[in-house]
Amino acid sequence: MQKLNEEIKSGQLKQVYLLYGEEDYLRRQYRDKLKNALTGGDDSMNCHYFEGKDIRTGEIIDLAETLPFLAERRVIVIENSGLFKRGGEQLAEYLKEPSETTFFVLAEKEIDKRSKLFKAVSVKGRAIEFKAQDESILKRWILGILKKENKKITERDLELFLEKTGTGMENISKELEKLVCYCMDREAVTREDIEAICTRQINNQIFDMMNAIAEKKQKEAMRLYYDLLTLKEPPMRILFLLARQFNLLLQVRELKKKGYPVKTIGENVGLPGFIAGKYVNQAAKFSTKDLRQAVTDCVEAEEAVKTGKMNDVLSVELLLIRYSGTV
Repeated sequence: MQKLNEEIKSGQLKQVYLLYGEEDYLRRQYRDKLKNALTGGDDSMNCHYFEGKDIRTGEIIDLAETLPFLAERRVIVIENSGLFKRGGEQLAEYLKEPSETTFFVLAEKEIDKRSKLFKAVSVKGRAIEFKAQDESILKRWILGILKKENKKITERDLELFLEKTGTGMENISKELEKLVCYCMDREAVTREDIEAICTRQINNQIFDMMNAIAEKKQKEAMRLYYDLLTLKEPPMRILFLLARQFNLLLQVRELKKKGYPVKTIGENVGLPGFIAGKYVNQAAKFSTKDLRQAVTDCVEAEEAVKTGKMNDVLSVELLLIRYSGTV
């Protein structure tokens, strides 16, 4: 990313850029930075945007072969095309010898590094991965934004904020904006402010549901489920998240049994440090046998819904009743 920043700053830009990875916020930020650097920021006539899996590669190549109008470059931005997984061979062949006046910015969430298109981009330009940012980077970023707004927050409340928002930078940015507006002229951002204004993510509600299941609080588990349904969360998505949670807890429990410290467990399963400890504590409330069986039951529930043997809402209800019951 440092090299990319240097190229944007110096104006010494490659002819093809691929921006990929799960961090949507950074990917979009650098997509726009590159587009502005290549076009000068206001050349809409020579800048073209394509999105989705139905784009026509031949049409893009024809456009790429057209000279820019009263400008140095023609810029083509392609996003979420899926061409790095299949169907990108034609564009890969073209990128071996593209028109000297045409520049490409390609942005994809997922790619296959074995594809011809990825290899062509790597030869002709630069591929930059935007991974999910770790805890320390996110904290510094948040503190930097709050400092610009003349706001302060304690370490403990900052961790509460991240628990609420998750680690996606797009959601963090939106929640920070809400929080700053809510606090108005007050300097300190407090726990009460965070609880009052920040939206709780579905993963956190699933975590609470798992706590209710572990503590055999059946009414609480069912209440949380119905709350999610009221919020229009599809039952199959809730089932998927429950299955993922059971599987995650199983991994956490196994690693803890092997004597790994909390930080290492978090790194192994992809959990931020400030959250990993809570998962270790939650995993301890279940037996390994129950967690394995729960994962199997989730898979069977999904199959029963897909084959029409069971209603989707009922499938999750039965799962919750089974694992939150006292018998």
